Amino acid sequence: MKKKLAIIGASYLQLPLILKAKEKGLETHVFAWKANDPGEYEADFFYPVSIVEKEEIEQMCREIGIDGICSIASDLAMETVNYVADRLNLPANSLECTKLSTNKHEMRQAFEKAGCSSCKSVEITTGQLDLLDDFQWPLIIKPADRSGSRGIALVFSKEEAAKAIEHASAESFGHQVLAENFIQGEEFSIECISQNGKHVFLQATRKMTTGAPHFIETGHVEPSGLDDELLARIKEEVFKGLDALQITTGASHSEIKVDESGNIGLIEIGGRMGGDCIGSHLVPCSTGLDFTEMVIDCALGNPLNFEMKSEPVTAQSHFILSEEDNQEFLKLQKKHPERILEVVDYHPEKIGSTTDSSNRAGCYITIEPNRQ
Repeated sequence: MKKKLAIIGASYLQLPLILKAKEKGLETHVFAWKANDPGEYEADFFYPVSIVEKEEIEQMCREIGIDGICSIASDLAMETVNYVADRLNLPANSLECTKLSTNKHEMRQAFEKAGCSSCKSVEITTGQLDLLDDFQWPLIIKPADRSGSRGIALVFSKEEAAKAIEHASAESFGHQVLAENFIQGEEFSIECISQNGKHVFLQATRKMTTGAPHFIETGHVEPSGLDDELLARIKEEVFKGLDALQITTGASHSEIKVDESGNIGLIEIGGRMGGDCIGSHLVPCSTGLDFTEMVIDCALGNPLNFEMKSEPVTAQSHFILSEEDNQEFLKLQKKHPERILEVVDYHPEKIGSTTDSSNRAGCYITIEPNRQ
């Protein structure tokens, strides 16, 4: 009899997870709001239930008799994953971990308690601007419970902060906003897998963004080019952060900055695989390891398999925000189609309307055999 795997979410981000589960001979039960997403059609069984309806999903999973539950690239989905797993006694992170890893205010407090190299942060409203007097400008204003650059802004004055707080509050599910010191340096993310509280580093990702004020990500490249000594210090800091957030099971995506002096600043950690095709596409290409399969094995309580499935190559994601980006993609597609591994969620009609990472016009993945 096939084992049954529940998957939370049906968008293009979840598609690699659904396809990998089916490849492994699992019966897939996918839960998501009906929105004509690809996962609705690839799932063995699709249930049109919003991913935030965790109690309803828990009852349905109990009746189905699932053997595991997981999701990738979504903080919101992980709240339901961990809740259902807790109720059904399945492998996942704890409910306390869910709180610490999905709310950035709770996260900052956990980092501070553990002595992590994080930044000064305060929860704030437009009526509390005097709280900013103890900070150094510029500041980052962001929602406490969102990802994907939603509602984030770099501000240089109280007047700018007031406007940014209003915007961030509107983007926040709980209307909770943070003001934080701006961490200087080049941005990277660290992709790890954990099981039974043991963390394994998989890859480091160099990140490119639009910069101030909204820092929308425009691309990523793996390997990162970090030297071994710096990478060893980064791993130590990230593992400390994972322990602080009580992440014991499954994928994690840690965002950091490194300044010119080699100082490491821990921005935030998600208890899930990195989105934007980082975990599902770049990590397997650049390491030869099947990260998505590892997520499934963690959900089912299977031992992790670190066997290389392919020869590592350099892999890069490119996001389309402008017509110039689109023309660069079309030119490459015409002249060197062999360099393009995959085109993901391509919607050129969205060009010019990008406000955060959720409404970019598309993504394509390129590969180069030369890892330099």
